[in-house]
Amino acid sequence: MENDAKGPLHGVTVLELSSMYAAPTCGRMMRDFGATVIKVEDPVAGDFARQWSPFKNGLSLGFSRLNSGKRSLGIDLRSEDGREIVRDLVPHVDVVLESFRPGRMEAWGLGYDILNSLNPGVVMTRVSGFGQTGPYSERPGFGTVAETSSGYAYINGWPSTPPTSPPFGFADSIAGISAAFGTAMALFNRGRTGVGDVVDVALYEPLMFIIGDIILQWTGNGAIQERVGNGTGSASPRGIFQAKDGKWLSIAASSQTIAVRLFEAMDRPDIIKDPRYATNAARMEHNEDMQKIVSEWVQTQPRKEILAILESHNVVAAGVNDARDVTEDPHFSERTLVDLTGSDLLGKVKMPGPILHVSSYSGPEYDGVPEIGQHTKEVLQDFLGFDEARIQSLAQSGVISR
Repeated sequence: MENDAKGPLHGVTVLELSSMYAAPTCGRMMRDFGATVIKVEDPVAGDFARQWSPFKNGLSLGFSRLNSGKRSLGIDLRSEDGREIVRDLVPHVDVVLESFRPGRMEAWGLGYDILNSLNPGVVMTRVSGFGQTGPYSERPGFGTVAETSSGYAYINGWPSTPPTSPPFGFADSIAGISAAFGTAMALFNRGRTGVGDVVDVALYEPLMFIIGDIILQWTGNGAIQERVGNGTGSASPRGIFQAKDGKWLSIAASSQTIAVRLFEAMDRPDIIKDPRYATNAARMEHNEDMQKIVSEWVQTQPRKEILAILESHNVVAAGVNDARDVTEDPHFSERTLVDLTGSDLLGKVKMPGPILHVSSYSGPEYDGVPEIGQHTKEVLQDFLGFDEARIQSLAQSGVISR
């Protein structure tokens, strides 16, 4: 399916040589804003993410989320004939997106020097565990390794619990979004210079960037940030609290004015006059007591009532939502969630749409999860002009999907 012509990336074609989550996230970001994405998969097994749970009727939900609307081209990249097809496609695309271990593309004759010789304007976006340079560049890497090596897992959790990685593709997703940003920058620069570029994304680097204060804390103050649970170690009161009905909500009184409004919402304006709680610095010194006061107040009423009181006082707060809460929330339904359609196996399901909004573009439709190699014939005919006999010959030899 062609994307809406008003999409800011309409006319851009991405050749996605990647699997799992990080680089396909980049591909989805590009597709969300109008690019045509041709996903190269193994003609038999496909992207390994197809085998990742959870499933519905045998179809991976995670794979579906990241690859809806892409064209699946089944090619065996282990064969020279398969790699030759990729080289033939390079002059017809704007971006080559890959996530192999550094050195693999060069060994296959698909390094940037080759791609650039075929298409001087091509942008090569490379996503790997530790990047294309540095002592660890040849190491394999997945999201869990990125989450631990970046420093994130060490500060995540409670003082009494082990370092904790998230139960989802956190590092992969951030790296994929970062790769899309880098690719868009390279395309923008190509518009001025006519010259392509290489975008090099390591899984750990975007994650290390967003927790970068811990590096400054160590290099500047000689202090290592430890796990602090639901707080930040920087502001009080702040955290996750349980209401009377057992449901959870978050409160972030991260500025003095919000803290004052919180105490007024609690009908405790006296708190701000107590020297122990008068300033953020004082509250941090007595954080355990401060958190207990807020926690005891939250427990006096059900979550819905507590949130209504906080909203009426402009206190920053929200429910700790599960998936049902999210899908039943009118705000998220209007702005964020989209229908994933076009698959008999999935039926009617919803998922998050684009990560941002552009006023001139209403966004794409998500109307089909490709089967392995579903668009092989179409792509080879449309982009390379292969005739039926050549396509059949390649299929019979196992180079492309049958």
